[in-house]
Order: sequence, then structure tokens, then C-alpha cells
Amino acid sequence: MDILFGALSMIMQGDVLLIITLSAIFGMVVGAIPGLSATMAVALLVPVTFYMDPLPAIGAIVTAAAMAIFAGDIPSALIRIPGTPASAAYIDDAYSLTLKGRAAEALGIGLGFSAVGGIFGALVLAVAAPSLAHFALRFSSYEYFWLALLGLSCTALVSGNSLLKGAGSLLIGLWLSTIGLGAVGGAPRFTFGSTELLGGIPLVPALVGMFAIPELIRYALAPEMNGKVVTDAVSGVARLMFRSLATNIPGLLRGSFLGIIVGILPAAGAGVASWMAYAIARKFSRHPEEFGQGSVEGIAESGAANNAALGGTWVPALVFGIPGDAITAIAIGVLMMKGISPGPLVFVNSPDVMYGIFLIFLLANVAMIPLGLLVIKGAVKIIQIDRSILMPIVLLFCLVGSYAMNNTAFAIGLMLAVGVLAFFMEENGFPVAPAILGLVLGQMLEENFVISMAKAQGDILQLFSRPISLALGLLTISIWIYPVLAAVWCNAKRRNLFVSNAERQ
Repeated sequence: MDILFGALSMIMQGDVLLIITLSAIFGMVVGAIPGLSATMAVALLVPVTFYMDPLPAIGAIVTAAAMAIFAGDIPSALIRIPGTPASAAYIDDAYSLTLKGRAAEALGIGLGFSAVGGIFGALVLAVAAPSLAHFALRFSSYEYFWLALLGLSCTALVSGNSLLKGAGSLLIGLWLSTIGLGAVGGAPRFTFGSTELLGGIPLVPALVGMFAIPELIRYALAPEMNGKVVTDAVSGVARLMFRSLATNIPGLLRGSFLGIIVGILPAAGAGVASWMAYAIARKFSRHPEEFGQGSVEGIAESGAANNAALGGTWVPALVFGIPGDAITAIAIGVLMMKGISPGPLVFVNSPDVMYGIFLIFLLANVAMIPLGLLVIKGAVKIIQIDRSILMPIVLLFCLVGSYAMNNTAFAIGLMLAVGVLAFFMEENGFPVAPAILGLVLGQMLEENFVISMAKAQGDILQLFSRPISLALGLLTISIWIYPVLAAVWCNAKRRNLFVSNAERQ
């Protein structure tokens, strides 16, 4: 208890609170700019942390990351461009609500569930970090393979009305994920001699292209059909936010729990957690037909998973020094630069700093609500601008966001090419979401399958040889065969009913 009060006294100093406040504003701004991710917000802060003590330095990173993850929902809802990769899962629902004049509701729901999910993640991080980290360390390449395959199986839940077209879109995403150096031998694949493609398709330009460029093309083809979007009054954002929290408690708990579990797995992170939470929300929903058309449940559960996963990624980072994602990898570097080595002994050698990090997590997510409400009030006014003015500004943000990833014009060309592909996909009824899912999880699936087969010497049954991998494998296979068995059962019942009626006659 003395350590906790000591950490609290360190945080309550004026300079630390000022750093946290400025980092929160910075994270909100960067996350709200299309193409600029939470990782980029953290990376831009690193040079500034050179001149800070350990606690405010990590506090700045924690706060900026949490704010940027939520702020990515703002351009998703207003102009259908994901501010961060984690926002892509429910972008169609948020944008559909905006088109219906409910932009403030979409943003309010995203804000409330992001904040509460983050608070939940911070509390679990403080209470159960060591035990959760031990669970994460049990995952080998076998478990990661099934986890990636389980995520790809969610295609059935994000494909809309046509499962066949959803599968086709997924294959396009998986093909895009194979571009670059191969997992076996490092041979170039589909690079056409370009050195820029050796590292694969960068996720942020692909996300921006797939969601923003089709909208821009549609506007260019029919500008007279794109007037101002009528939005609701922003005075009711807080009321809508709290009402949604009260009516979606099961989704909040499911999304937060899933976000923490996925977050503690290295290389998974908020993006994977968001997609999986969205698929699960649709599975348990009483109105699955609303998903993709403005589902409050989809935004709520995925939003909770986003920020809960952010807390989960710090579990293996602090307890074992294993980064859960790019953000914690940067944070580990900053800690080591300050003379603090993450690992089991960090709670013995620097307990005040560790508990200070937990408290800053909590403080950042609590502060997200008032700061987010202020940002939303200003942001909603954006969509009241005439589209003839707004669309060129959107295009400018797309170009800047894509260029900023690697400071190369190639990323801009790639973003435009992927965007044109997405436009033709949507025009022909192919949903974009499965393609994004394939791009996100394809490399993870391939690498872990190759590693697993190398360890097992080609024996595919070894994928079921461990308890956790066996459970994940059976769950994944059951998801595949359930629709087939259900269809066979329904056909058999129909046939029996037809025969019974014929016999009666």
C-alpha cells in the first residue's frame, strides 16, 4: 500500500500532470489524422522523452497511445477513413450511423466503450499481470497458427450477405499478405523487381486506400449526389454514451476480456482484438443483419476490445520484457534507456515506477471521456462542410498519411492502387472487410505454419499436440463445419416434413 501511495504522489506532481495532459492532446490530434497511427504518435514522442524522468517518459507514451486508439474512431465515423488500424473493424457501422444523421451517437459510443475498456484493462494489468504473462508464454507457433486461423474464420461473420464473395475478398487479402520476402528461404514474391515491395504491403496505406479512395472516386463520378450530411445535435453525446454503456454490459465485458487476452499475445494487439470482438458481437447479437449497416453493438464491443488490448500488451512487456506490439517495443527501449530493465525483477527493483504506470493507465482512460467529448463537439462540425471542399482535404490527408509511413512516394502510389482495387470490389458486391482481415492475419498465419511444420518435421497432427492448441484447433474446425451441419440438418427436416405431408394426403 505504501508503494501505491508513493507512486500516486509521483504522478500528482505538476510537471508530470502537465506532460500527461499535453501527451493526451497530442495523441488525440495524431490519432484523428487519417493514416497516422497510435504507433506513430508514440514514435514521435521518443526524442522528447530523452529529457524526462522514467515515470513521465512512460506516462507520455501510455497516454498518447490510449488517446490515439480512440481518436482513430473520429475520421472512421465522419469520412470513412480509419484513423488507426484498430478502427477498421467497425468503420462501416460508424460511417453508416453518420449518414443517418447519428454521427455524435457513433462517436459517443466509441468514446465510452474505449474508455471503460481501457479502465478494465488497466485494472487487470495492475492485479493479474504476472499470471496473465505466464499464460501468454504458453503460446507456441502451434497456438498462434490456430489463433490466426480462428481470426480468418471470422470472415463468415463480416462478409455481409454473400459468403462466397466474402471468401473471394479474403483470398485477395491473403494474396496481398504474401507480397514481399517469403517465410521460407526469404525469396521475393510478387514484387516484380521492386525493392519497395520486399517488406510487403504496409498496412496503413492499404487501410487508407481501401476505405478512403472508393469514397473519393464515387464523389468524383457523381458529385451532385454528395451534398452535406445531416448530423444530430452534439449536446446529447454524453447522454447517448452512458445509455449505451448501461444497455450493452455483456458486450462491454466480452470485448474487454477478449481485448486483454489477445493483447497479451505478442504480435496480436488491438487490431486483431478489434476484428475478433466484432465477429463475436455479431454472433451473439439479436440483430446480426444490422452489422455493416450501423450496428451499435459492433462499435461498442470492438471499441472496448481496442483499448483493453492496449493494457494487455503491457503484461508481457513489463513482466518478461517481451513486447506485445510496436508501442510496447518502443516503451521497452525507453525504459532501458532510463536504466530500467523490464522483467520479473522490475517489480522488486522499481516498484514505484511500475505502479505509477498502472495508475497513469487508469488516469489516461478516465481523462479520455471529458477530453473526447470536447474533441467530438468540434469534430462533428467537419461533416457539415460542403463535400466539394471536404473531399480535396480528405485526399490531402490520405496523401500525407501514406507518405509519412516511410517518407516515400511509393506508399502514395500503393495507396491509390489498392484504393482502385477496393472500388471495383465494392462496385461488384465484394466486401472490403475480409480483404483487410486477410492482409492483417495472413503473414502471421504463414509464418507460424512454416515454423510449426519445421518443428514437427511435416507431421500436421502435431498442431493438435498441446492442450491450448488442441482447444483452439477444435474450436476453429467446429466453426467451419457448423454451417455445413446446420444446412444438412435443415434440409433433412424440410425433406421429412415434405414426406410427412405427402403421406397424410
